[in-house]
Amino acid sequence: MKASGIDTRNWPRIALWLVVATMAYNTIEAGIALWSGVTARSIALVGFGLDSIIEFTAAGILLWRLSAEIEGAHSSIVQARERLVHRFVGATFIALALYVVVEAGLTLWHNDPPGESIIGIVLAAASLVIMPIVSWGKFRAAKEIGSAALRAEAKETLACSYLSLTLLLGLVANASGGWWWADPVAALVMVPWLIKEGAEGLQGEEDSG
Repeated sequence: MKASGIDTRNWPRIALWLVVATMAYNTIEAGIALWSGVTARSIALVGFGLDSIIEFTAAGILLWRLSAEIEGAHSSIVQARERLVHRFVGATFIALALYVVVEAGLTLWHNDPPGESIIGIVLAAASLVIMPIVSWGKFRAAKEIGSAALRAEAKETLACSYLSLTLLLGLVANASGGWWWADPVAALVMVPWLIKEGAEGLQGEEDSG
């Protein structure tokens, strides 16, 4: 645990509550996205809901790592869980990249525009506001407790923000100007970064940023 002017003994618990908040929001986000996506026959919204499930799973296993530190487990146990969770989050990055490629590819191949959904637009806008704030909190907590696994999961939350932006742009562009291709093209731009982060996680590499 890193030393700072603030009582750092509180940071593991702060991190835990941030992860719990992420899981709660992902549950709501997934439910609304899947329901509105099926209703509007929108591949983009359904895919966004599936992404929320991926993020929920990553956050869930991170709780396992944080609980060990909060309960005062031996440092060797904490570090063992840290490495395992870091690799698991790396795997979810790869899964997320595959989801983006498949979803965007199918949308472009079938010339299938995102459905016009007011609920989807509101959800994407809400996620675009909430997720960056949660991600910032996780980055701060990760720095304080020295957790590469939490930092990696924070990047995944940041990736959710980017997907929220591409979803919002895609839905609005399609509804207002018929630019159905905006969403899949913007999402594909993120794939190289997702693969890079996933590979580093699977290899157990710990960046310093």
